[in-house]
Amino acid sequence: MIYLWLVSILWAFSFSMIKGVLTGVDSFFVAFARLFISLLVLLPFMRVKSVSKTMRWRLFFIGMLQYGVMYIAYIHSFRYLQAYEVAVFTIFTPLFVTAWDDIARRKFHQKHALVALLAVIGTAIVVWQNIGRNDFWWGFFLVQISNVAFAVGQVQYKRLMLPFPSVKDKDVFALLFAGGVAITLLSSLVFTPWRELSLSTPQWLTLFYLGAIASGLCFFLWNMGARKVDVGSLAVFNNLKIPLATTVSLLFFGEQTDWRTLLLGGMIVVAALFWNEYPKTGKVPAAIED
Repeated sequence: MIYLWLVSILWAFSFSMIKGVLTGVDSFFVAFARLFISLLVLLPFMRVKSVSKTMRWRLFFIGMLQYGVMYIAYIHSFRYLQAYEVAVFTIFTPLFVTAWDDIARRKFHQKHALVALLAVIGTAIVVWQNIGRNDFWWGFFLVQISNVAFAVGQVQYKRLMLPFPSVKDKDVFALLFAGGVAITLLSSLVFTPWRELSLSTPQWLTLFYLGAIASGLCFFLWNMGARKVDVGSLAVFNNLKIPLATTVSLLFFGEQTDWRTLLLGGMIVVAALFWNEYPKTGKVPAAIED
């Protein structure tokens, strides 16, 4: 679980960096460049001889969805929304995580659904009062595409890897990024105005940070952490980054919000996490001790 906590903290910085430093840079190029850098980071660790060709392709297509489609929609949404609005609209990801897992299992898990709903409520308390109306529905639609792609991808990765505990995440993770690179490269070749593309030094440095750390390292740790917790906790952690992102914006980027709603919403999200993880026996499960 410590992996999910660490990633949530690091991701809290990404919203303002994308909206602030990368404003004006073509979103399709940003999606491709970010994932290409991530692929370069993970490629030296790839060892796929232990998995079948079928599994390799399944990982490739999961990556196309979880990272490729997700980033195309997510980064393009910043064209229509403020950074805090994008953060707000990711509150629905936990519902998509639990819903897709229920569909895959063909079984409704009431507690996971309630935990996800509680996480949504807590996050909404933090940021809902700040929602603007500019290009609201188009931006909202793009973020929901991103949410669905990310939710389905991480659940499918967890389910695919579950029967193979001996297969290490680092051995196969580059295949996910390869899938993401393939679809973002195609979209960038079609939509990016390459002749007009020009990036400043701070923009290149931001891209390298987002690609190597926020994507390469963090997505690796996220999916590795996803294998160690159940779907309820995974759903909660999908929203934990939002109150954290609000805190970061207050402390480092000079933005303002209501501290009372921040503390109340954050406490609800954390309470949802512990409600899901703390069993009736009163003993903390191994997932919390990781």
